[in-house]
Amino acid sequence: MTSALVAAGCSGGGDDEADTGSELYKNPVTLTWWHNASQDGPGKTYWEKVAKDFSAAHPTVKIEIEAIETNQLQRTRLPAALLSNDPPDIFQAWGGGEMREQVEADYLKDVTDQVKSEVADIGSAAEIWQVDGKQYGLPFRMGIEGVWYNKDMFAKAGISAPPTTFDELNTAVTKLKAINVIPIALGAGDKWPAAHWWYNFALRACSVDTLKKAATDRTFDDPCFVKAGQDLKAFIDTKPFQNNFIATPGQNDPTSANGLLANGRAAMELMGDWNRGTLDTVATDKAKLATFLGWFPVPAISGSAGDPKAALGGGDGFACSKKAPAECVEFLKYLVSPEVQKGYAATGTGLPVAKGAADGVTDPALKSILTATSEATYVQLWLDTAYGSTVGNAMNDAIVAIFAGNGSPEKVVAAMKAAASK
Repeated sequence: MTSALVAAGCSGGGDDEADTGSELYKNPVTLTWWHNASQDGPGKTYWEKVAKDFSAAHPTVKIEIEAIETNQLQRTRLPAALLSNDPPDIFQAWGGGEMREQVEADYLKDVTDQVKSEVADIGSAAEIWQVDGKQYGLPFRMGIEGVWYNKDMFAKAGISAPPTTFDELNTAVTKLKAINVIPIALGAGDKWPAAHWWYNFALRACSVDTLKKAATDRTFDDPCFVKAGQDLKAFIDTKPFQNNFIATPGQNDPTSANGLLANGRAAMELMGDWNRGTLDTVATDKAKLATFLGWFPVPAISGSAGDPKAALGGGDGFACSKKAPAECVEFLKYLVSPEVQKGYAATGTGLPVAKGAADGVTDPALKSILTATSEATYVQLWLDTAYGSTVGNAMNDAIVAIFAGNGSPEKVVAAMKAAASK
């Protein structure tokens, strides 16, 4: 989708990886940029500012932005664009097995040599955007998942402290039902918010070694994967979610799952660190939201084989398409620069990755996530990302079927195995 106003050989618009700095910014280039900050709010506004600032510093570069909702971007629009050989120049990338599939299909630009200093600054988080030791993208956000909650509702229900075990969480659900509030909001209509509950049960049921082996070998024979579904089904049977959760969207508007939490209609929601920003976009009273919002890590399960201090997490990053011009790589580097990362931290929409940028995080809940991330003994990448889109999509569909009442723990594992064999 690059629109260069000169011959490809001059613009760097071909797949030549050896564009030199001397060729940069000499000719007009238009970069297309797809990201998932689709809701009006600080995240979307900030990315618009970043694009304008980059173009102001480099007048030959024009950046055309398309903001697309996460599910639509990751599962529909981006795969179709890559397959059609007409992708955006720079786009949201989640790393892991999904990125490996994109690299094997020859969709991405190898940026290893150009981003060495950025990788050194980011540290180990950058490895998620590597395939076989080569860098194909860079993260701008990284954090772990947990439970966002309404502190006022907890106090009213007589819950004195956030749950640290699932037994305590079940007790909290019972107490919240007693005061006639929705214990946990869930947006199963978008599939992945529901699937993340299974991911966390797998994190508690499976050892770290089992999880690592599954991500590498795509083998799911360990009984812990079935147990994850059994534990999930038992939890669903306690009816902790709102009515019609199977059709509720995740993060769209005040009627979505995070809208229920943001507007005082539900007490909890399982979600990643980016949720702070999306809660703001759907809240009718942002000032009130800030007074009651809290966060705690996903509780442990007593006697389980999993590490109770392990956490599910991941990040958001960007990658350049194989045929994007050299200016795309320069914009990628700009997105993770200290100045842009500090500005991103100040938006409150997620946790930055560049060294020193976290100093700009002021929100108490996000600070709690920073602390928990540093204390986690192991961070497991989102399973649908870690296993790649083929396994990930089949897994998510089978998990949602459990929520809908027509699936089973065994069918989830069977779907994963069948997808892995393709």
